[in-house]
Amino acid sequence: MRNTTILLLALLLTLLSSSSTWPPPLTACAAGQHCDDRAAAGSLPSCLLATGVRNFSLAGSPAYDALLNFSIQNLRFALPAAGAVPRPAAVVLPRGRSELTSAVLCARHASLRIRVRSGGHSYEGLSYTVGDGGDDADRVRFVVIDLMRMNRVRVDAASATAWVESGATLGEIYYAVASSSSSLAFPAGSCSTVGAGGHISGGGFGLLSRKFKLAADNVLDAILVDADGRVLDRSSMGENVFWAIRGGGGGSWGVVYAWKLRLVQVPNTLTAFTPKRTGSVDAIAGLVHRWQYVGSALPDEFYLSVFLTIGGASSSSPSRDGNVTVSFTGLVLGSKELAMSVLSERFPELGLAEPEMSEMSWVESAARFAGLSSTEELTSRASRTKHYAKSKSDYVRSPIARGAVAAILRYLAGGPAGYVILDPYGGAMAREGSGDTPFPHRAGNLYSVQYGVTWEAGDNGGGGGGGGGGEARMAWLRALYAYMAPHVSKNPRAAYVNYVDLDLGTNALAGNVSSPSSSVSRTRSTWGSAYF
Repeated sequence: MRNTTILLLALLLTLLSSSSTWPPPLTACAAGQHCDDRAAAGSLPSCLLATGVRNFSLAGSPAYDALLNFSIQNLRFALPAAGAVPRPAAVVLPRGRSELTSAVLCARHASLRIRVRSGGHSYEGLSYTVGDGGDDADRVRFVVIDLMRMNRVRVDAASATAWVESGATLGEIYYAVASSSSSLAFPAGSCSTVGAGGHISGGGFGLLSRKFKLAADNVLDAILVDADGRVLDRSSMGENVFWAIRGGGGGSWGVVYAWKLRLVQVPNTLTAFTPKRTGSVDAIAGLVHRWQYVGSALPDEFYLSVFLTIGGASSSSPSRDGNVTVSFTGLVLGSKELAMSVLSERFPELGLAEPEMSEMSWVESAARFAGLSSTEELTSRASRTKHYAKSKSDYVRSPIARGAVAAILRYLAGGPAGYVILDPYGGAMAREGSGDTPFPHRAGNLYSVQYGVTWEAGDNGGGGGGGGGGEARMAWLRALYAYMAPHVSKNPRAAYVNYVDLDLGTNALAGNVSSPSSSVSRTRSTWGSAYF
């Protein structure tokens, strides 16, 4: 069945032909016309067909399930038609800017809410569901505009820039950039199947961010299709909107059709390493405690994160001798000699040995940290990591005491299968102004924390979107989040919008439920303060 689905999608998702002009000239809509003539037809399918959009699938049609589920990364939301998660009336796959504009206007004309999906990695499925709207969510009619056919990447190595359509994955960007020049790179996340649209819209942290800041910090221009079908570049959308789309979260101001990205210069040789260390809880607590003083203070060229796989049958569960294991992920923009020289002085407790390190090109490191066996696999959209999952996030501004770290490790060891990732900040991240983009988590943050639990359909009844074992795992994760409260940022307790977490609050679906405006404002204030 899986091979059949992939074959079907391969036929549907043919590559676009090259354009001699990139980006294409703005249409007349940019001059202030609303292009309402595109949406003259009555129903969604007739409107789409009348405006030249033929790549769509309606609920109940043969290709619908394959198209909807292909980019759903969190299986909590990949349910049968009878499941509890509302499903879109249609999935539309525009092939370019004109079809994207038509899809937006046709959906509005049909009174359908719009969800925009570029990679499907939204932790709460917000790019292809209506989110947590309570009982009323079942009555919300919406359409998914899936951008995966809009995945062109045009690199200009001479100017160190690239125009990237929002449906391109990070892997496709990395492969195209490296194919144009071995000394150019783009700073963004490590998961190769993440879509550019959502990732950049939320900020876009990655292994190069301590040196080159976020993906959103390296956006030079963008082309936005707004709710009236106007096609706007940086000049015509205005600096306020251009500011907002670079970190304010996707899907709020329109659909970003494409981004103009600043590429960065990297050495031809980088050093990557992923050492594991096993020891008693107290010994590993000492290592993690020490890392808190090191990770954000290393030279900008260094990235060194902590990865704890927790509970269940994971390597962080206490073994019979009471030992636990911690993993580190390291990337250095330079040679082994540079890595050894700095880390042996700054973090001798790690005991890093030269045989644990590998020198490689930047694109090879991107493939390695994405869990791929070759750089060619960066262009594949087929995800290997689909599972049921729930995640949460935090920021730490002061080192956690060693005794508290040990207590946290003991707490983690008793939990279900999951992970905790500690990502170092500092460097160029800290020198960027907290208001230069909507991403405010800059100076003062030592590191971010990402917590997650995962399960499979048969794990103690954990399938079906969180029932049984899934509900138990999510409850444990929320208890862990509460347990961490004394050790993380306060007033507000901050979170990363790209690790979206509906536990922080949701808005009533306007026009479908009745909520006092004061209640809605309080809800927005809660998650707004955390994210922004």
